Amino acid sequence: MASLTIRNLDESLKTKLRLQAAQHGCSMEQEVREILRYSVSVAPTSVGFAHKIRQRFASIEIDTLPVPERQPARIPTILEE
Repeated sequence: MASLTIRNLDESLKTKLRLQAAQHGCSMEQEVREILRYSVSVAPTSVGFAHKIRQRFASIEIDTLPVPERQPARIPTILEE
């Protein structure tokens, strides 16, 4: 069985990992094994976020959307000191 050393791990991340492992009733080492096993077993999606958005709104015809009238730019308020 292989071993893996992780250097320069943030202390806050290590603390969160230790707490998560305790909640799951296992060691930090076992928790990391489970996290790694899960992360490589999940099939990556071939569709990106932009493509998903495009699919979701594909039925909307952009030419039929109302275009609001433009308003003049507001004059910024000058605060006196």
